[in-house]
Amino acid sequence: MRLEGKVGIVTGGGRGIGAATAKKFAAEGAKVAVADMNVADVEKTVAEIKAAGGEAIGLNVNVTNKEAVDKMVADTVEAFGKLDIIVNNAGITADNQLKKMPEADFDKVINVNLKGVYLCGQAAALQMLEQGTGGVILSASSVVGLYGNFGQTNYAACKWGVIGMTKTWCKELGKKGIRVNAVAPGFILTPMTDKMPEKVLEMLAGKAPMQRMGTVEDIANAYAFLASDEASFITGTVLSVDGGVTL
Repeated sequence: MRLEGKVGIVTGGGRGIGAATAKKFAAEGAKVAVADMNVADVEKTVAEIKAAGGEAIGLNVNVTNKEAVDKMVADTVEAFGKLDIIVNNAGITADNQLKKMPEADFDKVINVNLKGVYLCGQAAALQMLEQGTGGVILSASSVVGLYGNFGQTNYAACKWGVIGMTKTWCKELGKKGIRVNAVAPGFILTPMTDKMPEKVLEMLAGKAPMQRMGTVEDIANAYAFLASDEASFITGTVLSVDGGVTL
């Protein structure tokens, strides 16, 4: 129960890493706002949390819309009285080589994965500053943001940008007791990988010294640690959870 008494928001919380994180937070004692654009996915995650004895609400949120993001924070505070943690997990991909990438696909990915983190981080920070009791802002980067990846100009750019925002916010908010960190997942088994050929998954697993793909629970556990008081002196860092693939 490392998060007992805490209130958290998880964006992209309907499925994959987000759903696993929301459920992990609830299992650790937090009250959780599950935010996602897919209403059915949100309802499923919230139902699973409640069935396990946790507390959660579901919110239909487009993280690229400032009004929607501000309302997400307001609705969370209305339901649970405060905000202690936000996990900026919502993200998309639209892969292509540089020579083939449409401008619309570049803009779409940057809008969700970078602007969305900015909007959610800003709204959460303002609420935490108003409360005056500190808080934790966590954001999804990627090993792709650290080292690049073929066909992912847009994705790599925004995930590197998330690292820059994380370090900047750490310096701006640290004196107010707000910790800011990022998690950089490696190759993780998620709904997005379900459509990949088995040979591709085996190739990706083979790149890591641990010789396996990561699970959504691996990432959720990292977020839970960073959100907890056990990580009270950790801020401005990027935690790679990748089975050693970046070596």
